[in-house]
Amino acid sequence: MTASPDPLLAEMASLADCQRADGYACITARREHGAQSVEIPHPQFAILLQGRKQVSTAHQTLHLVPGDLFLITRRCRIDVVNTPDPHTGLYLSAIVPLCSEALAAARMLWNEPLPEAGDPLARLPLAEQAEPLRRWRSALEHGQYSEARLALASLVLALCRRGHGSLLLPPEPSLGERIRDLIAAQPERDWQSRDFEAQLGLSGATLRRRLANEQASVRELIVDARLAHAMNLLYTTQLPLKTVAARVGYRSLGSFSKRFAARYGLEPAAIGNG
Repeated sequence: MTASPDPLLAEMASLADCQRADGYACITARREHGAQSVEIPHPQFAILLQGRKQVSTAHQTLHLVPGDLFLITRRCRIDVVNTPDPHTGLYLSAIVPLCSEALAAARMLWNEPLPEAGDPLARLPLAEQAEPLRRWRSALEHGQYSEARLALASLVLALCRRGHGSLLLPPEPSLGERIRDLIAAQPERDWQSRDFEAQLGLSGATLRRRLANEQASVRELIVDARLAHAMNLLYTTQLPLKTVAARVGYRSLGSFSKRFAARYGLEPAAIGNG
Protein backbone atom coordinates (compact mmCIF):
# COMPACT_ATOMS: atom_id res chain seq x y z
CA MET A 1 0.00 0.00 0.00
CA THR A 2 1.32 3.46 -0.88
CA ALA A 3 1.90 5.58 2.21
CA SER A 4 -0.62 8.36 2.70
CA PRO A 5 0.72 11.93 2.95
CA ASP A 6 -1.98 12.59 5.56
CA PRO A 7 -0.75 11.40 9.02
CA LEU A 8 -4.28 10.65 10.28
CA LEU A 9 -5.12 8.61 7.18
CA ALA A 10 -1.84 6.73 7.55
CA GLU A 11 -2.67 5.93 11.18
CA MET A 12 -6.10 4.60 10.22
CA ALA A 13 -4.67 2.57 7.32
CA SER A 14 -2.08 0.98 9.62
CA LEU A 15 -4.84 -0.91 11.41
CA ALA A 16 -5.16 -3.13 8.34
CA ASP A 17 -2.23 -5.13 9.75
CA CYS A 18 -3.36 -5.00 13.39
CA GLN A 19 -4.38 -8.45 14.55
CA ARG A 20 -6.19 -6.97 17.55
CA ALA A 21 -8.43 -4.67 15.50
CA ASP A 22 -11.58 -6.54 16.40
CA GLY A 23 -14.59 -5.27 14.47
CA TYR A 24 -12.43 -3.43 11.95
CA ALA A 25 -12.49 -4.29 8.25
CA CYS A 26 -10.48 -3.25 5.21
CA ILE A 27 -11.92 -3.51 1.72
CA THR A 28 -9.88 -3.54 -1.45
CA ALA A 29 -11.01 -3.72 -5.05
CA ARG A 30 -8.60 -3.73 -7.96
CA ARG A 31 -11.17 -2.46 -10.41
CA GLU A 32 -14.30 -0.35 -10.23
CA HIS A 33 -17.37 -2.14 -8.97
CA GLY A 34 -20.75 -1.21 -7.64
CA ALA A 35 -23.73 -2.83 -5.99
CA GLN A 36 -27.41 -1.99 -5.94
CA SER A 37 -29.75 -1.75 -2.96
CA VAL A 38 -27.27 -2.92 -0.32
CA GLU A 39 -28.92 -3.10 3.08
CA ILE A 40 -26.97 -1.51 5.94
CA PRO A 41 -28.72 -2.88 9.04
CA HIS A 42 -26.91 -0.92 11.77
CA PRO A 43 -25.16 2.45 12.23
CA GLN A 44 -21.56 2.52 11.06
CA PHE A 45 -18.95 4.76 9.54
CA ALA A 46 -16.30 4.29 6.89
CA ILE A 47 -13.02 6.09 6.38
CA LEU A 48 -12.02 6.37 2.74
CA LEU A 49 -8.27 5.76 2.48
CA GLN A 50 -7.66 5.30 -1.25
CA GLY A 51 -9.85 5.70 -4.32
CA ARG A 52 -13.30 7.24 -4.56
CA LYS A 53 -16.77 6.24 -3.47
CA GLN A 54 -20.22 7.24 -4.66
CA VAL A 55 -23.22 6.38 -2.51
CA SER A 56 -26.85 7.13 -3.17
CA THR A 57 -30.35 6.56 -1.84
CA ALA A 58 -33.65 7.79 -3.22
CA HIS A 59 -33.01 11.15 -1.52
CA GLN A 60 -29.24 11.56 -1.21
CA THR A 61 -26.09 11.21 -3.31
CA LEU A 62 -22.64 11.55 -1.79
CA HIS A 63 -19.23 11.60 -3.48
CA LEU A 64 -16.38 10.68 -1.14
CA VAL A 65 -12.61 11.04 -1.45
CA PRO A 66 -9.70 10.11 0.84
CA GLY A 67 -9.95 12.02 4.11
CA ASP A 68 -13.75 11.80 4.23
CA LEU A 69 -15.67 10.07 6.98
CA PHE A 70 -18.82 8.44 5.60
CA LEU A 71 -21.48 8.12 8.30
CA ILE A 72 -24.58 5.92 8.22
CA THR A 73 -26.79 6.81 11.17
CA ARG A 74 -29.59 4.27 10.80
CA ARG A 75 -30.77 1.26 8.86
CA CYS A 76 -31.05 1.99 5.16
CA ARG A 77 -30.41 0.71 1.64
CA ILE A 78 -27.76 2.23 -0.58
CA ASP A 79 -26.42 1.98 -4.11
CA VAL A 80 -22.64 2.18 -4.08
CA VAL A 81 -19.77 2.46 -6.58
CA ASN A 82 -16.18 2.02 -5.37
CA THR A 83 -13.48 3.29 -7.75
CA PRO A 84 -9.78 2.47 -7.22
CA ASP A 85 -7.14 5.19 -7.17
CA PRO A 86 -5.80 5.56 -10.76
CA HIS A 87 -2.18 5.69 -9.53
CA THR A 88 -2.14 2.76 -7.10
CA GLY A 89 -4.96 0.71 -8.63
CA LEU A 90 -6.44 0.19 -5.16
CA TYR A 91 -9.64 1.06 -3.39
CA LEU A 92 -9.18 0.97 0.37
CA SER A 93 -11.70 1.79 3.06
CA ALA A 94 -11.96 1.16 6.79
CA ILE A 95 -15.45 0.22 7.93
CA VAL A 96 -16.25 0.62 11.63
CA PRO A 97 -19.54 -0.69 13.05
CA LEU A 98 -20.99 1.47 15.81
CA CYS A 99 -21.59 -1.42 18.20
CA SER A 100 -24.61 -1.54 20.49
CA GLU A 101 -22.37 -1.07 23.57
CA ALA A 102 -20.91 2.19 22.21
CA LEU A 103 -24.35 3.50 21.25
CA ALA A 104 -25.81 2.54 24.63
CA ALA A 105 -22.95 4.33 26.42
CA ALA A 106 -23.54 7.45 24.31
CA ARG A 107 -27.25 7.41 25.19
CA MET A 108 -26.44 7.19 28.90
CA LEU A 109 -23.97 10.07 28.68
CA TRP A 110 -26.22 12.38 26.66
CA ASN A 111 -27.91 14.93 28.96
CA GLU A 112 -28.88 17.66 26.50
CA PRO A 113 -32.02 18.24 24.42
CA LEU A 114 -32.14 15.70 21.64
CA PRO A 115 -30.86 16.98 18.30
CA GLU A 116 -32.59 16.57 14.96
CA ALA A 117 -32.48 13.06 13.54
CA GLY A 118 -30.62 14.25 10.44
CA ASP A 119 -30.16 12.44 7.14
CA PRO A 120 -29.33 8.72 7.19
CA LEU A 121 -26.07 9.39 5.29
CA ALA A 122 -23.47 12.08 5.87
CA ARG A 123 -20.05 13.05 4.53
CA LEU A 124 -17.84 14.63 7.21
CA PRO A 125 -14.21 15.80 7.36
CA LEU A 126 -12.15 13.08 9.00
CA ALA A 127 -9.82 15.62 10.63
CA GLU A 128 -12.67 17.04 12.75
CA GLN A 129 -12.91 13.70 14.60
CA ALA A 130 -9.16 13.08 14.89
CA GLU A 131 -9.04 12.93 18.70
CA PRO A 132 -11.59 10.14 19.35
CA LEU A 133 -10.43 8.25 16.26
CA ARG A 134 -6.83 8.25 17.47
CA ARG A 135 -7.95 7.07 20.91
CA TRP A 136 -10.01 4.32 19.24
CA ARG A 137 -7.07 3.23 17.10
CA SER A 138 -4.63 3.20 20.05
CA ALA A 139 -7.04 1.17 22.17
CA LEU A 140 -7.49 -1.41 19.41
CA GLU A 141 -3.75 -1.63 18.86
CA HIS A 142 -3.28 -2.54 22.53
CA GLY A 143 -6.31 -4.85 22.70
CA GLN A 144 -8.13 -2.49 25.08
CA TYR A 145 -11.65 -3.07 23.77
CA SER A 146 -13.51 -1.31 26.59
CA GLU A 147 -11.48 1.83 25.92
CA ALA A 148 -12.12 1.42 22.20
CA ARG A 149 -15.88 1.34 22.79
CA LEU A 150 -15.66 4.43 25.01
CA ALA A 151 -13.77 6.24 22.25
CA LEU A 152 -16.54 5.31 19.82
CA ALA A 153 -19.14 6.55 22.33
CA SER A 154 -17.42 9.93 22.51
CA LEU A 155 -17.36 10.01 18.71
CA VAL A 156 -21.11 9.31 18.66
CA LEU A 157 -21.70 12.21 21.07
CA ALA A 158 -19.70 14.55 18.84
CA LEU A 159 -21.63 13.41 15.78
CA CYS A 160 -24.96 13.91 17.56
CA ARG A 161 -23.98 17.50 18.36
CA ARG A 162 -23.54 17.96 14.62
CA GLY A 163 -27.21 17.04 14.11
CA HIS A 164 -27.10 13.26 13.65
CA GLY A 165 -29.51 12.51 16.47
CA SER A 166 -30.87 9.27 15.08
CA LEU A 167 -27.73 7.64 16.48
CA LEU A 168 -29.30 8.19 19.91
CA LEU A 169 -32.86 7.30 18.94
CA PRO A 170 -32.82 4.33 16.59
CA PRO A 171 -36.24 3.75 15.02
CA GLU A 172 -38.35 0.80 16.09
CA PRO A 173 -37.61 -1.99 13.59
CA SER A 174 -40.40 -3.14 11.32
CA LEU A 175 -41.57 -6.75 11.36
CA GLY A 176 -39.56 -7.42 8.21
CA GLU A 177 -36.43 -5.96 9.79
CA ARG A 178 -36.90 -8.09 12.90
CA ILE A 179 -37.18 -11.18 10.70
CA ARG A 180 -34.06 -10.17 8.75
CA ASP A 181 -32.16 -9.82 12.01
CA LEU A 182 -33.22 -13.32 13.11
CA ILE A 183 -32.06 -14.76 9.79
CA ALA A 184 -28.79 -12.81 9.89
CA ALA A 185 -27.95 -14.44 13.24
CA GLN A 186 -28.26 -17.92 11.67
CA PRO A 187 -28.19 -17.47 7.87
CA GLU A 188 -27.35 -21.12 7.21
CA ARG A 189 -30.49 -22.36 9.01
CA ASP A 190 -33.36 -23.85 7.01
CA TRP A 191 -35.81 -21.16 8.05
CA GLN A 192 -39.56 -21.81 7.81
CA SER A 193 -42.50 -19.50 8.46
CA ARG A 194 -43.35 -21.45 11.63
CA ASP A 195 -39.93 -20.53 13.09
CA PHE A 196 -40.74 -16.82 12.88
CA GLU A 197 -44.27 -17.38 14.16
CA ALA A 198 -42.86 -19.10 17.26
CA GLN A 199 -40.09 -16.55 17.93
CA LEU A 200 -42.28 -13.50 17.34
CA GLY A 201 -45.44 -14.85 18.96
CA LEU A 202 -47.58 -14.38 15.85
CA SER A 203 -50.02 -16.66 14.07
CA GLY A 204 -49.28 -17.56 10.47
CA ALA A 205 -52.16 -15.45 9.21
CA THR A 206 -51.07 -12.41 11.24
CA LEU A 207 -47.47 -12.79 10.08
CA ARG A 208 -48.47 -12.95 6.42
CA ARG A 209 -50.91 -10.03 6.74
CA ARG A 210 -48.41 -7.75 8.47
CA LEU A 211 -45.67 -8.60 5.98
CA ALA A 212 -48.08 -7.97 3.10
CA ASN A 213 -48.67 -4.48 4.54
CA GLU A 214 -44.87 -3.99 4.32
CA GLN A 215 -44.91 -5.39 0.76
CA ALA A 216 -42.74 -8.30 1.83
CA SER A 217 -42.93 -12.07 2.22
CA VAL A 218 -41.09 -14.65 4.33
CA ARG A 219 -39.44 -16.15 1.25
CA GLU A 220 -38.18 -12.76 0.01
CA LEU A 221 -36.85 -11.84 3.45
CA ILE A 222 -34.91 -15.10 3.76
CA VAL A 223 -33.22 -14.59 0.40
CA ASP A 224 -32.56 -10.91 1.11
CA ALA A 225 -31.04 -11.49 4.55
CA ARG A 226 -28.84 -14.36 3.36
CA LEU A 227 -27.47 -12.38 0.45
CA ALA A 228 -26.88 -9.33 2.65
CA HIS A 229 -24.85 -11.50 5.03
CA ALA A 230 -22.93 -12.90 2.06
CA MET A 231 -22.14 -9.35 0.92
CA ASN A 232 -20.71 -8.60 4.35
CA LEU A 233 -18.57 -11.76 4.35
CA LEU A 234 -17.22 -11.02 0.87
CA TYR A 235 -16.21 -7.52 1.89
CA THR A 236 -14.74 -8.29 5.30
CA THR A 237 -13.14 -11.74 5.01
CA GLN A 238 -10.89 -13.73 2.68
CA LEU A 239 -13.24 -16.74 2.64
CA PRO A 240 -13.57 -18.65 -0.67
CA LEU A 241 -16.84 -18.15 -2.52
CA LYS A 242 -17.90 -21.74 -1.88
CA THR A 243 -17.47 -21.22 1.88
CA VAL A 244 -19.42 -17.95 1.79
CA ALA A 245 -22.24 -19.66 -0.10
CA ALA A 246 -22.38 -22.48 2.46
CA ARG A 247 -22.36 -20.08 5.40
CA VAL A 248 -25.46 -18.34 4.10
CA GLY A 249 -27.39 -21.50 3.39
CA TYR A 250 -26.57 -22.29 -0.26
CA ARG A 251 -25.35 -25.77 -1.14
CA SER A 252 -24.77 -24.84 -4.78
CA LEU A 253 -22.20 -22.15 -5.62
CA GLY A 254 -23.87 -21.68 -9.01
CA SER A 255 -27.26 -21.02 -7.43
CA PHE A 256 -25.72 -18.62 -4.93
CA SER A 257 -23.82 -16.68 -7.61
CA LYS A 258 -26.91 -16.42 -9.79
CA ARG A 259 -29.10 -15.08 -6.98
CA PHE A 260 -26.37 -12.71 -5.78
CA ALA A 261 -25.88 -11.25 -9.26
CA ALA A 262 -29.62 -10.84 -9.74
CA ARG A 263 -29.94 -9.11 -6.38
CA TYR A 264 -26.97 -6.71 -6.49
CA GLY A 265 -26.15 -6.32 -10.16
CA LEU A 266 -22.64 -7.79 -9.90
CA GLU A 267 -21.00 -11.19 -9.58
CA PRO A 268 -19.80 -12.13 -6.09
CA ALA A 269 -16.37 -12.88 -7.57
CA ALA A 270 -16.05 -9.16 -8.39
CA ILE A 271 -15.75 -8.40 -4.68
CA GLY A 272 -12.68 -9.24 -2.68
CA ASN A 273 -9.70 -8.13 -0.71
CA GLY A 274 -7.58 -8.81 -3.76
